[in-house]
This record gives sequence, structure tokens and C-alpha cells, in this order.
Amino acid sequence: MTHVITSLCLRDNACDRVCPVECIQAGTPVDRWPTYYIDPDTCIDCGACIPECPYSAIFPQDDVPAAYPAKGGDIFNHAGLSGHYIGTAHDGKAVILNTTRVMVAGEVVDLSESIRLNREFFRN
Repeated sequence: MTHVITSLCLRDNACDRVCPVECIQAGTPVDRWPTYYIDPDTCIDCGACIPECPYSAIFPQDDVPAAYPAKGGDIFNHAGLSGHYIGTAHDGKAVILNTTRVMVAGEVVDLSESIRLNREFFRN
């Protein structure tokens, strides 16, 4: 089983820095592929990436929530959204995303589409 980076990802890049098999890639172009993605054919299921993610965006594939309850202030990052996010990645570089929206407390979102998007990213 592989791991999946969901739409909670804000491109911090700490995950790809700890991956022992270098299976994590930043999506490009960022407006179409706004998160990081894990190559399911390369991932060894070690889980090293999970504690490194400051957004708790990474899950084992079988555990990706279809009903994720937002705490409030969570940022959902998905192609086609138009919210603007500015932050700083783990390496100190600026992160600018125009594919986000802020979720309200109690809002429920389906993160399982990230499984399909992850597969699609590596088919290209």
C-alpha cells in the first residue's frame, strides 16, 4: 500500500526531503497540480513523510478520509479553486498558491479524490 498526499497539502516540501526512495514530487504546473504527489510504484510504505507534514495532509492510501471534518481555518488546495495563499516552505522558499479556499469548522470534505489525482499525476 502506498501513501497519498491529499488536498490539505500546501507544498511545504518537508516530506520530499525525508523520503528515502525519493518518490515524492511537486506537481507542475502548479495551477493544474497544486500539491505534492507520491509515486505509488516507488513508495516503500515507510511512513517517514507523515510526521514531517505540518498540515497532516499525508495518509496511507486505505486511510484517506472520504469525510474529513475541518477544524476551521484549514486550507483546502485543489485545482480550479481561486483562493490565494502565501506561505513559506520548509526550506524557507516562498509558496504562492491560487488554488485554495479556507474551510470553516465542522465543514466536511472528501479527501479521497486525492487518490485518483495522485494516480493521474504519475500517468502523465
